[in-house]
Amino acid sequence: MKENKELNIVLAGNANVGKSVIFNHLTGLHQHIGNWPGKTIEKAEGTLHYRGYTINVLDLPGIYSLSTYSTEEIIARDYIASQKPDFIINVVDATHLERNLIFTWQLLELKKPMVLALNMVNLLKEKGIEIDIKKLEKALKIPVVPTAAIYGKGITEILNQGIRSIKRKRATTDPIKYGKEMEEKIGWLTERMAEISSVYPKRWLAIKLLEKDKIIEKLFEKKNSEILEQAKIFRSELKKVHGHDPSIMIADERCHLVSQVVKEAVRVTEPQATGLNERLDNITCHKILGFPTMIFILGLVFLSVFQFGNRLSYLLEKLSFGWEKWYEGMFGVSLWTYLGWSVAESAFALIQIALPYIFPFYFLLFFLEDWGYLARVAFLMDNFMHKVGVHGKACIPLMLGFGCNVPACLACRIMETRRERFITGVLTTFIPCSAVSVIIIGLVGKFIGLSWALGLYGIAFLTIFVLGKLVSKILPGEATELIMEMPDYKIPHFRTVILQTWFRLKEFIVIAGPVVIISGIVIRMIRFTDWLTAVADWLSPITVNWLGLPAITGVLLIFGILRKELILVMLAALLGTADFSQILSPRQMVTLALVSMFYFPCLATFAAFRKEFGLKEAIGVASFKIIFAIIYGGLFYRLGLLF
Repeated sequence: MKENKELNIVLAGNANVGKSVIFNHLTGLHQHIGNWPGKTIEKAEGTLHYRGYTINVLDLPGIYSLSTYSTEEIIARDYIASQKPDFIINVVDATHLERNLIFTWQLLELKKPMVLALNMVNLLKEKGIEIDIKKLEKALKIPVVPTAAIYGKGITEILNQGIRSIKRKRATTDPIKYGKEMEEKIGWLTERMAEISSVYPKRWLAIKLLEKDKIIEKLFEKKNSEILEQAKIFRSELKKVHGHDPSIMIADERCHLVSQVVKEAVRVTEPQATGLNERLDNITCHKILGFPTMIFILGLVFLSVFQFGNRLSYLLEKLSFGWEKWYEGMFGVSLWTYLGWSVAESAFALIQIALPYIFPFYFLLFFLEDWGYLARVAFLMDNFMHKVGVHGKACIPLMLGFGCNVPACLACRIMETRRERFITGVLTTFIPCSAVSVIIIGLVGKFIGLSWALGLYGIAFLTIFVLGKLVSKILPGEATELIMEMPDYKIPHFRTVILQTWFRLKEFIVIAGPVVIISGIVIRMIRFTDWLTAVADWLSPITVNWLGLPAITGVLLIFGILRKELILVMLAALLGTADFSQILSPRQMVTLALVSMFYFPCLATFAAFRKEFGLKEAIGVASFKIIFAIIYGGLFYRLGLLF
């Protein structure tokens, strides 16, 4: 029999069990990150060559069950059933085995070839845990491979065991038995499914019918309504006798069976750990001490990003100095010269944003996530974030927004419901990104004072809070409760952090690059055709009459659509001076900064928002921001607070 030289495998498991580390070890740079078709859930795929096989690896979303409570769970089970991977690598945290094996039990019910990757075995000794691998294999009837993914140990053995399972055609053949009464009902339903054509195992379908799975119920409404009606009768009978829904009974029996396996295979001794994790949690999760600790850590992150970003941006700016004159001298001054230079200038502008600010911000963010601290931030901020209609995890995309609103919009995928993703996405567009910070600090901070610059940030936070409450009231539904695992603190895996940073940086460039370059060409054409004065006059009823600003600022706001920091650059270029105090009054400076902070998001952010939420939603939010910024700026100017 000829061997199949191409294999498709999937990584499945709970969140924070080391799936990403194993995925990166297996695939390295031979991977790409995208979205599942029609979904905003990430899809990570990669390839490797091993023992003559080309192995395609898919990293499924981190989930805790195969129910229909979330999009991630539906994606995972549909892929395993319909795409029929050659084998599943179920990654579990060895230090929390009982909790992880509940998901393993559900995977076993799908009757697919599977290898259990018992990860983080390097931490067992210090936690006083001993696991008998042979007993665990005997109980689960699948290969169990101890791994320490952070050190690369056990990775190849996972593949070896998976390939052996395929050659032996080894799948889960023995059904996992529940109680007698439940088994009778499962058996009756399974026997009558002989004529049902489905990618799912018949027994699994029977279990899901008793669990009241909405998607499976719809399947039987079309294919065999009689079986569905009988399943409903069985559910009523079981509930009447036991006082609980069958779904609760099945979950309880799974927990009991897993508990029996763990009791047989695991022995707990005296921990050798120093208790560092507990001591850190006592500080970082404390209801009082946790907040100053969070402010210190995040403050250090932002300070590092801005210090690194400002220095690298300055170096890149020096490198680009004089290039335009050299270019014009080499190729002459014409429309085509302008267009050619606009492409080069836009590409370089993208590098000036991505490298100095976005790269270090993502690196530090993933470092904190891999360390285990971001979960603590979400926990601390949960009560506050509920006041704006979302839960604590929303603070992570909002933090990203200080670096750049583009990755902040993309990071909204971590929220469970579309409602919460949309609310968080809207709020991220109001976060002052690094480009807006250039305006606030370079205009208001430099010429009026740091206290006024900080005041603008305060206005931004107050606005975000009020808007969040309003949007959450308008949109139907309520904020879900924060249910997330609090991972142990651990040494971050440097390679994984670097790879995650690189893929996010690449995603930013792919989304923002075309938009920035096309916009640069359009703006260059406007300058070449000398339409700036006409544009300024056309916008003067807003800029001069309502906002009290010089007419030329209308042009600046158009340039700011491409990149917000271009507002200051173009202001200096058009007026011939960088001493803005000679041109603008303090009140005008604050008004210009305020409008710049709130009006149309840059085109790269608009593109990211459209990608995540749709064109109609993106246009609606952008239109609202323009109107909001103009009204806000005009009212502020009329208050005359700076006199």
